[in-house]
Amino acid sequence: MDRFGELCCWFARVLYGYAIQNQTLLCLDAGHFHPTEVISDKISSAWLYIPEVLLHLSRGVRWDSDHVVTLTDELQAILQEIVRGGYLNRTHIGLDFFDVSINRVAAWVIGTRNALRAMLMALLEPTEMMLAFEHRGDFTSRLAILEELKGMPFGAVWDYYCLQNDVNVGFSFLDEIKEYEEKVLSKR
Repeated sequence: MDRFGELCCWFARVLYGYAIQNQTLLCLDAGHFHPTEVISDKISSAWLYIPEVLLHLSRGVRWDSDHVVTLTDELQAILQEIVRGGYLNRTHIGLDFFDVSINRVAAWVIGTRNALRAMLMALLEPTEMMLAFEHRGDFTSRLAILEELKGMPFGAVWDYYCLQNDVNVGFSFLDEIKEYEEKVLSKR
């Protein structure tokens, strides 16, 4: 491991220790770990020792700043850990929307929609079924379900959720953002 990686590991241990000793929130920032680390691997162990976790979901550039939350495998893994472990009531989630290269309203809308989509995907999983297979030692069936989930469409449920909440479906939100940009943001 390089010197930067060693320093990151040392600092993470100090933060974990402080949070455990003081039984306080631990903040895990998805955008500011060593490039080979992910927080989805860390959060379930944190819940063993501390009452709550604060997650800062972002798409990190590692050396600069956070950018718009995108629907990555890591984002999905983070939300799966929360839902599968039953930790929704012990988790606080913050999102980051900084990206000077795009419209900030668009960054906010796109990032929020992606976080909600990842949460929906995790909530749609048959968690009880997977846990039952695991408790019976039927890891073959658990793996089969996990693999089948990858091909199951969640888009129809997402569209219905948007419709029920009077939120634009599909790309139509972009038209409203462009209109706002033209009428409001361009005058600032």
